[in-house]
Amino acid sequence: MASTLRTLTLLLAATLLSVGCNTTVAQPPATAAPATAAPTTPAPSSAPPAAPLPESLRPGSDEMLVLKASAAGTQNYECRASGGGFAWALVGPDAVLTDDAGKTIGRHYAGPTWESTDGSKVVAEVKARADAPGGRSVPWLLLKAKTTSGTGVFSRVTSIQRTDTVGGVAPETGCDAQHAGARQASPYRAAYTFYATRP
Repeated sequence: MASTLRTLTLLLAATLLSVGCNTTVAQPPATAAPATAAPTTPAPSSAPPAAPLPESLRPGSDEMLVLKASAAGTQNYECRASGGGFAWALVGPDAVLTDDAGKTIGRHYAGPTWESTDGSKVVAEVKARADAPGGRSVPWLLLKAKTTSGTGVFSRVTSIQRTDTVGGVAPETGCDAQHAGARQASPYRAAYTFYATRP
């Protein structure tokens, strides 16, 4: 009996030892390395930086800003005899003036004249000019008032800047003896800034 008990004990011990040797300890799942974000390239700006205002187009130190307006319309040209040939000559603009909200506040036409919806007007003459950036648009200007009328916003204007011009240049062809007197309208846009003498 004792011999049989010892044999059973040895068999049980051997079985337990075998199970222990064949048991695999579960390992924790491997942790994936964090993804590294690819370097990004900043998107290019859709609008070029604003061109600096030439010193020659700055208003006098005794003047202050009174109004800014956007103009959209045409610069109008006529084919005329010039220097033994023919060339396109500026007749004048025909444009609508609007404020920052897009509301119509006046007109711009030959003279050059700026007329407000309040009835006031200013007629000016060119004092200085500078080529528009890129050279494909009418030049930037500084104008001095010659005459004013009415009692509204343009009645006290003393200087006007034309900047940020787009288009408006004269046609490159189509003006000769056969087309003398012909007219062409060139679409343009511009910003106008009006100044008055400080009180």
